[in-house]
Amino acid sequence: MSKFYYNEEQESYDAIVVGTGISGGWAAKELCENGLKTLVLERGRMVKHIEDYETANMDPWDFPNAGQPTREDIAKQEKQNRTGYTTNAASKMWFVNDLEHPYNEKKRFDWMRGYHVGGRSLQWGRHSYRWSDIDFTANAKEGIAIDWPVRYKDIAPWYEKVETYIGVSGEALNLPQLPDSNFLPMMELNCVEQDFREKVAENFDGRVVTAGRVAHITGTKNFDGRSKCQYRNRCIRGCPFGAYFSSLSSTLPAAEATGNMTLRPDSIVHEVMYDPDTKKATGVKVIDRVTKETFEFKAKVIFLCASAIASTSILMQSKSDRFPDGMGNDSDQLGRNIMDHQLQVGASGKFDGFDDKYYKGRKPNGIYIPRFRNLGGKSDRDDYKRGFGYQGGASRGNWEDTVAELSHGKDLKDAVLKPGGWTFGMMGFGEVLPHQDNRFTLDYDKKDQWGLPTVTFDAELQENELNMRKDMQEAAVEMLEKAGLRDVQGYDNPSALGLGIHEMGTARMGSNRKTSVVDRNNALHDVSNVYVTDGSFMTSASCVNPSLTYMAFSARAANHAAQQLKKGNI
Repeated sequence: MSKFYYNEEQESYDAIVVGTGISGGWAAKELCENGLKTLVLERGRMVKHIEDYETANMDPWDFPNAGQPTREDIAKQEKQNRTGYTTNAASKMWFVNDLEHPYNEKKRFDWMRGYHVGGRSLQWGRHSYRWSDIDFTANAKEGIAIDWPVRYKDIAPWYEKVETYIGVSGEALNLPQLPDSNFLPMMELNCVEQDFREKVAENFDGRVVTAGRVAHITGTKNFDGRSKCQYRNRCIRGCPFGAYFSSLSSTLPAAEATGNMTLRPDSIVHEVMYDPDTKKATGVKVIDRVTKETFEFKAKVIFLCASAIASTSILMQSKSDRFPDGMGNDSDQLGRNIMDHQLQVGASGKFDGFDDKYYKGRKPNGIYIPRFRNLGGKSDRDDYKRGFGYQGGASRGNWEDTVAELSHGKDLKDAVLKPGGWTFGMMGFGEVLPHQDNRFTLDYDKKDQWGLPTVTFDAELQENELNMRKDMQEAAVEMLEKAGLRDVQGYDNPSALGLGIHEMGTARMGSNRKTSVVDRNNALHDVSNVYVTDGSFMTSASCVNPSLTYMAFSARAANHAAQQLKKGNI
């Protein structure tokens, strides 16, 4: 176990936060800044900002085999390697060993995990978009699943708080389906992306091409301890400049600065303890990852921020006479309604012209096309509900380098030294509906090395998603052809849930305790001092990257918990 702590360890705290990623970092920051002595538990190893980004400044020739994985590498990450990037030498250290952390599949599920301090905030694609009331009201209007108990006006102030702190570059568009954020200067489109933007505006009403809204510092605004993006496009390795937001470079140091945080890595939380007399949680049970010793830590309030599958697994294992099927599971909704975003469908083509043009740097971002389907009038479809957006871009090389979920580990040296013709590609990000039978369960007959049950996934894309994919491909082809590209090819590659790395649902938010797990403040309906603020609580998925929404809800819930503690309500 790491000997590094921000504070000395003790037995009891005001608050415990489980997980150190996007959500856990924000929960820790807000709880500590509200004066709560907070224990932050991370199941993985210690990682320190800058000094532990071991590949951040390495070039392709610095890696054995030019960074290509060996057979041994692939064997250790066989499932995760379905993405094509987890075994690359530049980033493989951020992804777990599948053999050491097994899971089971009734249907294919691509579960990408990062067990270390900072979590997947070191690996994320940085795209940061607000939801609108189109998203928050869709379930109720369409009779899908259950209604969200909140609306945009409830979350808007928290979006603003988060954006102001993390830094989001982008362009104001005044679109009802995609509310504007507090933006830093937009990353410029290159010449072909700008040409495509103009052609789409000419040919398609209601479709807008802009730059991705990404949590990268641009411009001159000062962010303590962080500097602006250097356009290296090595984000997956860890950013020594702190230019993109991560909990490791931003929220955890803020929590540390208060003197109220104790950080304990190598700590596998597997149960929340419950007192039937007070009807409150009293703390958590922990297994040391390295020594396998067991511990108990107590607190007045507990935040589960370990990721959608992990947090819900902890609740499922938290059994008692009061909760024989898992804490907060009177509704039988724990583990159900798994959502993600569906990817690997779109189009690409070749662009003639601008042969005398190139671009400076390696922009870690491309274009974004906001949702334009099922927004009313001519945009409505009768073959599927909800919608999709696109990410992509143009380059003199491989267009996939501009899409974070596809770009990790790509070698751009050849493209820089020998520019070929311009290519342009775009990939859809489609909404997945909350299907109750898309779920995971725990297998107590197949346990991991710590004696804990393994996860079994039973979830898949269903009819609505499959119908949407057809349109995602056709619309992409149409836009590229109307923009004058040649050799346009649509594609729809095999895809499964999990590939978007945006797993959601499993402990959904709702007004009714009979049909949901957490309330409008992210607290369990039946255990008011346990909060769940990672992807678990999502009641629907929208079609935009969800991390900004996790952060906003996490900050909001942490402040709610702090106020409830001060009032003596929990």
